[in-house]
Amino acid sequence: MFMLYNPFDPLFLMLVLPTMLFAMWAQHQVTSSFKKYSQQMTSKRLTGAQAAQEVLKHAGVTGVTIERVSGHLTDHFDPRSNVIRLSESVHNSTSVAAVGVAAHEAGHAIQYANGYFPIKIRAAIIPATNIGSKLAMPLVLIGIFMSMYGLINIGILLFGTVVLFQLITLPVEFDASRRAINILGDSALLTRDELPASKKVLTAAALTYVGALAVSLAQLLRLIAMSRRRR
Repeated sequence: MFMLYNPFDPLFLMLVLPTMLFAMWAQHQVTSSFKKYSQQMTSKRLTGAQAAQEVLKHAGVTGVTIERVSGHLTDHFDPRSNVIRLSESVHNSTSVAAVGVAAHEAGHAIQYANGYFPIKIRAAIIPATNIGSKLAMPLVLIGIFMSMYGLINIGILLFGTVVLFQLITLPVEFDASRRAINILGDSALLTRDELPASKKVLTAAALTYVGALAVSLAQLLRLIAMSRRRR
């Protein structure tokens, strides 16, 4: 266990730590951006829920319901029930930040409705990713202590599914934001002065996915290097 999480391991210091710091910075950026632009209200006084509905309507997508959920920035689209769930800080808020986040989640609903290929791939590998996230590290750990290199390789392979999932997530998230911003502008739900603020919030949010991928990729490279070193 110490080998996997040793903060003084050169591989950890060179590969994992810098990406962890970037991920922390990205998380701070999305929090601070949302807080900043939550103070700027839209001229049309549309709530997040109303904006999501308008974005769906503009894209010709029907059958999607919008619900309010507890928490802060817990917004997500559930394709199984075809529901956009908006957090308390987004659902009833009329800020440019809330409208941007709500429109982004509507963008995911549009992706599913239009059969966006990357999101199909991501959905298909979710079962493998769930297994990989739970078993990868335990298998690597057991393999290291028992010198069972086949087990280590299986663990690394499973962890690779997590990295693949996060890699595919990037174009999915960027595309959802692109759809959101385009529709918000084309439908005049936001003015030209308001649109950049929403875009900044969504860009900051996208960086958190970049950070998560960077951390996982660094950890994968570290595991591969550790495996080769022990051989």
